[in-house]
Amino acid sequence: MGVVVDMQNDGAAKGSWDFSNFVRRKHVDSVLIRRKPGQQLAKKLSAIDLIAIGVGATIGAGVYILVGTVAREQTGPALTISFFIAGIAAALSAFCYAELACRCPSAGSAYHYTYICIGEGAAWLVGWALILEYTIGGSAIARGLTPNLALFFGGEDKLPSYLARHTIPGLGTVVDPSAAVLVLAVTVLLCMGIKESSLAQAIVTTVNICGMLFIIIVGGYLAFKTGWIGYELPSGYFPLGLNGMLGGSAVVFFSFIGFDVVASTAEEVKNPQRDLPLGIGIALSICCILYMLVSVVIVGLVPYFALDPDTPISSAFASHGMQWAVYIITTGAVTALCASLMGSLLPQPRMFMAMARDGLLPSFFSDINEQTQVPVKSTIAIGFLAAALAFFMDVSQLAGMVSVGTLLAFTAVAVSVLILRYVPPDEVPLASSLHESVDSASLQYSGGDIQGVASQNFKGSPNYSATSQCLLDKAGTSTKHPLLQKHKAQNEPNQLKRRKIAAWSITIICIGVLVLTYAASYEFLPSLLRFTLCAAGGALVLCSLIVLACIAQDNARHSFGHTGGFICPFVPFLPVACILVNTYLLVNLGSGTWIRVSIWLLAGELVYLFYGRTHSSLTNAVYVSTAYADEIYRTSSSRLV
Repeated sequence: MGVVVDMQNDGAAKGSWDFSNFVRRKHVDSVLIRRKPGQQLAKKLSAIDLIAIGVGATIGAGVYILVGTVAREQTGPALTISFFIAGIAAALSAFCYAELACRCPSAGSAYHYTYICIGEGAAWLVGWALILEYTIGGSAIARGLTPNLALFFGGEDKLPSYLARHTIPGLGTVVDPSAAVLVLAVTVLLCMGIKESSLAQAIVTTVNICGMLFIIIVGGYLAFKTGWIGYELPSGYFPLGLNGMLGGSAVVFFSFIGFDVVASTAEEVKNPQRDLPLGIGIALSICCILYMLVSVVIVGLVPYFALDPDTPISSAFASHGMQWAVYIITTGAVTALCASLMGSLLPQPRMFMAMARDGLLPSFFSDINEQTQVPVKSTIAIGFLAAALAFFMDVSQLAGMVSVGTLLAFTAVAVSVLILRYVPPDEVPLASSLHESVDSASLQYSGGDIQGVASQNFKGSPNYSATSQCLLDKAGTSTKHPLLQKHKAQNEPNQLKRRKIAAWSITIICIGVLVLTYAASYEFLPSLLRFTLCAAGGALVLCSLIVLACIAQDNARHSFGHTGGFICPFVPFLPVACILVNTYLLVNLGSGTWIRVSIWLLAGELVYLFYGRTHSSLTNAVYVSTAYADEIYRTSSSRLV
């Protein structure tokens, strides 16, 4: 991962179509330095708040339906194992998120990490895909409210007219007032403040968990009374085979999507180095345990082939004479919908805010309300958009598109962990607004030792002389300035060689994963070709993984970003496994989903080319060594105090 320096001046940089625009990377703390008083998000969240947000965003009403469909069609009684395997796969991404959230605790989540470690082009695609996920996902969740409310009234035909769905004559469009009202209500709540939002999330999540505990406790009691008839089958525990069980794991994996919402609130956490890993880890663990216990009970109450695919839990209780339980279960489903909707709408304004701070979107989205200390303008704009979609569109056919954003983000985060460990950025951008601070930093370092200041790779860059001259011109110093002198470290050749090997290994791993997953998924390919491609892709991944495991990690990782907090274990094996799992799921989403997603990504690329690329805060930025940039930012910060 080389660093390309954009040294074009004034309008020339904005008119450049150089590929360097796509690979330029930002500094971890640059947004913190630019922030003005009154433009700071409120730091009010604790670990308990994060757990409530994570559990609420993850456990949706889908689990009340998913257990029946997956058990009937794929897993049978082995549904519990499928949930466990899916939980392990989700934990791979959770470990990666936890480390990066500690290192880079700022709004934007996966977009922010990708921008720092990979580059602007990849970060834009991740952010744009996540925007699609949150918008479509939130609208789809809201559309699920009306059928659940109807259960309280005895059917959709008995709902009050102002809550029921209506078909517009002549157009055939089904409008859903309940969905739109729910989205607007959640939007108002989110505008009140992060603490108020997290409190409401905690309340509805508690009700949801109580509903699931009712299912587990009462259902378990019924199952003991009836002898767990669902497991007494002649076909055994794996009636549809191991492949069915593994296929079920791929389906229920999407029940764990939502814990990444915790990372999006990193900038609002009181103690991010401690609370973010706890919030992510405990939320995911709670969800996995609840999923497994519910599945144990449901497939034990009723044989898997007798489960109702639409209302599996309610029908299972009704088969044992407990029709009244449907109201408790429906209450849990409704609160799960509300919590999931809040989880979808909460991170999107912060994503817009992060992208607007970086200049990739209009500054309108970066405004923070001084009273509530949340991005109210972004929240309102997104709320009205989601409400309109929920009111006019049945977005269920677009549900597959929701998964693309999450899986792309998971993959980018895993790649970012590998880059952080083996080839962390050793040069960072100095924004044009801070060029005047070069003099102050230079004076502080002029009489000191510059051993740790000069960047080893900076002097090896082909743009070094131009960069040096630009810095010198702005600082008004001589060409003999010690900060920009070439410094020969004794271990420099070995260090450069190690970084190149690591960078190529990471690249080859990504290529090998793509080849392997495509070959394994496309059954229409000839058998010999599939086997050859699988063997080639597997060999690339395995050999590159061995190389990464044998070479030393970069010492600069210890001082990258914010030190302390969680450290992802089993690197490089765990991130590579995460990349492999998520890429396999991406490939298997289906051609129809990818066609629709490609249209959205193409539209996003046009927005980036004609707006984001030219308005990026990194336009005209000069890349300098990390230590030198840190001193510049410290000097700039002291002036603002």
